[in-house]
Amino acid sequence: MSAPRFYLDQPLAPGARFSLPPGPARHAARALRLTVDDVITLFNGRGGEFAARIERIHKDEVAVAITGFTDVERESPLRVMLAQGISSGERMDYTLQKAVELGVAAIQPIAARRSVVKLAGERADRRVAHWQGVVASACEQCGRNQVPVVAPPLALAHWLGHQKDGRLLFLSPLAEARLADLPPPAKQDWLVAGPEGGFEVDEIAALHAAGAIPIRLGPRVLRTETAALAALAAMQSLWGDF
Repeated sequence: MSAPRFYLDQPLAPGARFSLPPGPARHAARALRLTVDDVITLFNGRGGEFAARIERIHKDEVAVAITGFTDVERESPLRVMLAQGISSGERMDYTLQKAVELGVAAIQPIAARRSVVKLAGERADRRVAHWQGVVASACEQCGRNQVPVVAPPLALAHWLGHQKDGRLLFLSPLAEARLADLPPPAKQDWLVAGPEGGFEVDEIAALHAAGAIPIRLGPRVLRTETAALAALAAMQSLWGDF
């Protein structure tokens, strides 16, 4: 079995000794029931991963020593960013978690007209922090050492107003083109998926005006938490590392 992985947002280096932060420490001691001399893997999103050994456990305090570094990455050869219409509760969490497992490089939540969840101010900040935690946990699980960034939510028109490199691929059940009809990406792709109920007519018009390519995922209408994931899996099969 592979060593349990923990994301730490702090500098890491071979030879360092320290106590794990409270969250990872509780997970190691209580959920995983790790013991002294067990080996774990640490990463901080700045490249590579570190082997560490547990030196001491006292209640919820877990002291570790870093014993080595491996310069390994498990990133997709595709650079796909996801602009996801904000969905409610566990749906959004599920989409972000699985998108990370499928290799997405960055995430832009879109505050669409039909988004059930409305975010602003401190509530938006708390939700983004929560989503970033979901992303970090997904990296722990799937072996990625680069942690995709979750950007603050933006309205679709505001987001489209900023110039973007690469293609805009808009998932639409009314489109005629399929992913298989497209050439491989020359640089990077932005995958745009709507919330529950999809985008409004004026939002779709704005996507067309921005040059977005409508893409159909078969004859069936997919739910918001499914559509982007199906597209990412298909992109990995067509052009990536599946």
